[in-house]
Amino acid sequence: MISAVFDACVLYCVLLRELLLSFATAKLVDPFWSQEIQDEWTHSLLRNRPDLQQENLERVCRNMRFHFPNGLVRGYESITSTLTLPDLKDRHVLAVALHAEVEYIVTTNLVDFPNDILQPYGIQALSPDEFILLLIQKRPGRVLQVVKAHRLSLTRPSQTVGEYLATLEKQGLLKTVAFLREHRDAI
Repeated sequence: MISAVFDACVLYCVLLRELLLSFATAKLVDPFWSQEIQDEWTHSLLRNRPDLQQENLERVCRNMRFHFPNGLVRGYESITSTLTLPDLKDRHVLAVALHAEVEYIVTTNLVDFPNDILQPYGIQALSPDEFILLLIQKRPGRVLQVVKAHRLSLTRPSQTVGEYLATLEKQGLLKTVAFLREHRDAI
């Protein structure tokens, strides 16, 4: 199973968060995050979406901890200040990755996680699109099953295959969508 830290930016969008966690539920990925990462995405979401209720986001966080009890990483804080990244505010993400001994950091902020800095640690930063492509390379049939189940779980509103693919495309999953279009009958 692939292990990855999900950065706040990929947990922020409900559709992307649910899709990534669906891969985790299907045992394709072992997900990790910290309280700091959860606070970052929930506070940003509440700031940008005043129509959302804090209690609902707290419930999402509780559900994440319930379904992935080993996902919430603690004890990484002491190494954070020893790390160097272009944006010092992202050091905690690398610290979580090191403490959890993961292979990947899934983030849309790739510029903040240069591979020349991550490589000595045996960690690679991937966009959500590249990460899902990695899952596709390893288990294409299972990924299609998960994507179909995720699409069918959307009820407010439900989405046709075309609508779903358009929504994923808006999330920047262009290569993933290209693969899914080739297999649209399976999703």
